[in-house]
Amino acid sequence: MKTLYVNQIEANQLASGTFLVQSKDIRQKKSGEPFLSLILADRTGEIDAKMWDNVEKVMDTFEREDFVKVKGQPGIFQNRMQFTLHTLIRVGDAEIDFADFFPASLRDPEEMFTELRAVVAGIGNAHLRLLLEALLADEEIARKYKRAPAAKTIHHAWLGGLIEHVLSLCTLCRQVGGHYPHIDVDLLLTGAILHDIGKIDELTYDRGFGYSDAGQLVGHIMMGYRMVSGKIASLPGFPPALRTLVEHMILSHHGQMDFGSPKVPMFAEAMLLHHLDNLDSKMETMRVAVEKDRLVTGCWTGYVPSLERNLLKKDKFLQEPLPEMKPPPARPAASAPSEQRRPSNSPFAGKLLDALKKE
Repeated sequence: MKTLYVNQIEANQLASGTFLVQSKDIRQKKSGEPFLSLILADRTGEIDAKMWDNVEKVMDTFEREDFVKVKGQPGIFQNRMQFTLHTLIRVGDAEIDFADFFPASLRDPEEMFTELRAVVAGIGNAHLRLLLEALLADEEIARKYKRAPAAKTIHHAWLGGLIEHVLSLCTLCRQVGGHYPHIDVDLLLTGAILHDIGKIDELTYDRGFGYSDAGQLVGHIMMGYRMVSGKIASLPGFPPALRTLVEHMILSHHGQMDFGSPKVPMFAEAMLLHHLDNLDSKMETMRVAVEKDRLVTGCWTGYVPSLERNLLKKDKFLQEPLPEMKPPPARPAASAPSEQRRPSNSPFAGKLLDALKKE
C-alpha cells in the first residue's frame, strides 16, 4: 500500500516511498563518477530526484517507467523541491496498485460516457447522430475513448482526459454556437466529439503516457480522419457533401499548418471548433500549471513551454500583504509675509538691491 505521495513530501524531513520513474538520466560529476538524475511521479505530481552516492550499484537495476522504492532527504534547490536519494530498489508490478501512480479524471468514466451519449442523442441531424452512435457503439472504440488522455503532457493529460475535454468542449459549443444564428450546432458538436478521436490510438497509456508507433508516424489527425471515414463508408446514404465537412473539421482543428493541420479551417463551424478547442485546452493548461508548479516561493510559476510564458499564481498574489505605505515627507511651512528673506550672495542680486534702494 502506498504511504507517501509526491504532494505530501516536505523539505528537510527524511522520506521514503514508492514512485514511478518518469525520467532517468545517468550523468557525470566533475570527478568523473556517475550520478542519477530522475523525475519520480505518482498520480499527485512529480519531483526532481538526484542520487549522488553508490550509483554504480543501482543504475542498471531499473529503467524508465519502472517502479522504485526510495529513501532520502527532500530539500530546496534553486527554489524547487529536490529529493536527494540515499537508497533505491526496483519494485515489481505485482506489488503495485496502478491507480496510485497514474493521474485520472476525478469523474467516473462510465458517467462521462453516459453524458456523451446523451449529447449524441440530442443531435437533430439524423446522419450525424447515426455516425456518432455507430462509433460509440464500437466496443473497442468505446473502451479506449473512456480511458484515453487528451494529451501526453500539455492538457487533460490523465486517464479519462479525452472524454472530459470533449464534454467541456460540447458545453462550449452549445453556449457559443447558439450565440451565432448562422452556426449549425449539430455539425459543431459532431466536430467536437470526433476531432481528437485518433488519440485513442495515437497515445499509449498502459504505464506511462507516450506515443504508439502509429502515433509517432501518422498522428492523431490522420488516424481520426481514417477512423471516421471508414465508419461513414459503412453507413448507406450518408451525404457526400456532409462527409466532406466532417472530414475537414477533423483535418483543420489545429487551425494552422504550422501546428500540424493539413488544412486550415475554411467554414464557420470549422473555425469555431478550432478556437473553442484551443480555448479549452489553454484554460486547462493554465489551471494545471499553476496548481502543480514546483517553485516553492513566489507568486509566479516557472516557465511553461506550451504557453511560452510564466504564469501568475493569482490566489497567492492576492493573499500577499500589501507593501508598507510610508507617509509622504512633510512639506516645509510657508514663510510669513513679514519675514525678511535672507539676501542672496549672488553679485547680481546685490546690485539689484542697491538699485532698488536708490529709487
